[in-house]
Amino acid sequence: NLVTGLMVMFAPLALIAVIAMLVKPHFGILGIMFANFFSIGISRYVSLPTGLMVDGFLVITLIGVFFMQLNTKVEWKNASRDITYLVLFWMFMTALQLVNPETVSRTAWFYAMRSMALYSVLVVPLVYWIYNKFKDMMAFINITGIFTILAILKGVQQKFIGPDPWEQAWLEIPGNQTTHVLFGVIRVFSFFADAGTYGGMMAYFAVFYLVLAIHLKVSAGRKFFYWLLSFGSFYAMVISGTRSAIAMPFVGFFIYAFLTKNFKAMFITGMFLLFAVFILKYTMVGESYYEVRRMRTVFQTDEPSLKVRQENRALFRKYLATRPFGGGVGSAGNWGLRFTPGTFLAQTPTDGWYIQVWVEQGIVGLVVYLFMIGYLVAKSAFLILFKIKDNNYRFAAIAFLSGAMGMIVSSYSASTLGQMPGTILFFMTMCFISLMPEWEKKQLTI
Repeated sequence: NLVTGLMVMFAPLALIAVIAMLVKPHFGILGIMFANFFSIGISRYVSLPTGLMVDGFLVITLIGVFFMQLNTKVEWKNASRDITYLVLFWMFMTALQLVNPETVSRTAWFYAMRSMALYSVLVVPLVYWIYNKFKDMMAFINITGIFTILAILKGVQQKFIGPDPWEQAWLEIPGNQTTHVLFGVIRVFSFFADAGTYGGMMAYFAVFYLVLAIHLKVSAGRKFFYWLLSFGSFYAMVISGTRSAIAMPFVGFFIYAFLTKNFKAMFITGMFLLFAVFILKYTMVGESYYEVRRMRTVFQTDEPSLKVRQENRALFRKYLATRPFGGGVGSAGNWGLRFTPGTFLAQTPTDGWYIQVWVEQGIVGLVVYLFMIGYLVAKSAFLILFKIKDNNYRFAAIAFLSGAMGMIVSSYSASTLGQMPGTILFFMTMCFISLMPEWEKKQLTI
């Protein structure tokens, strides 16, 4: 048995990794980042619950932090911040769904609440306790860059060489086949959950690394690496065939121009956006390319999938009119199909992260969630505009927020913000921005 043999062979390495995370929790953060990117892709090759890798690394890292207290004083009060309280309250709201009378499956709640609330409530304190220095943020940027390069290369392989046998088996699952092979052309998904998540994350990295490449004071080799990541990510976004990701670079660049107070860049971005809309909506330029044809459908009001989305949302409005707390966490989407097949919420696609939050937690939950996201964005923007003065910190913060705003906008029709790796990346970067005034203050006192 190949899988069993590989598990036995790598067991010692796994044990060493666990010990390293317990002794030095910084390694645990690296493990969390690795699992955040690769656990879903690995699940296509082995019949194991690899999605729980993130949970395992989070728990091991938390235990390591408590062990670390024996030798090094952990400043527990560092986690006593507004972001921590926000994610704790959101976790409390999600936990209350266990007593929602509409909830059909508590098992589905356990699986669904992890990316919805648990990961953020565990990651945020960990960043403030042990991953709270400028060098940690730079390590995060560079390691994420390596993972992004691998994601781009995997997508290019699927596009030009074709999916491997395991990916092909995943594609042949009925739901995946109809959404990822359109008119004989594959929508690449790399090692992410689906093409939508892949396209959204690649759009995020295209904006993120472009801002860093332009402004961050690093070596020439590092700048070239960031440029490569930005252009490679943009290309990967295009070949994913993800329509919801198209707006992300425009939103990101507009936010970048606003935060840098570069009104000329805002004007150029706006004009380029209008030009792109004109080309896609009123001309047939590039029609011979599938990716261009795919993007063009965004502007077709009679496009069949758009009509289906509108019909589904009308059904949800009727269903939720008497259910202010929704139908229960895990009742919709993939977890609904897995644990409560045949139910109305499981059978009706949400087609968007905010729609899923609304369906599962009702209008009350959606308002709380949007308040949390809005607060984090507003606070980050305030710090960038009025508090952070050091250019290296400021432009890193602008890169984080510009990419995040694209992710936030795309999540109306995709699951970018509620799916790995988007969830953990978003909350980690918001924590880094909140720490920057403190890093700057320490620099001045030194």
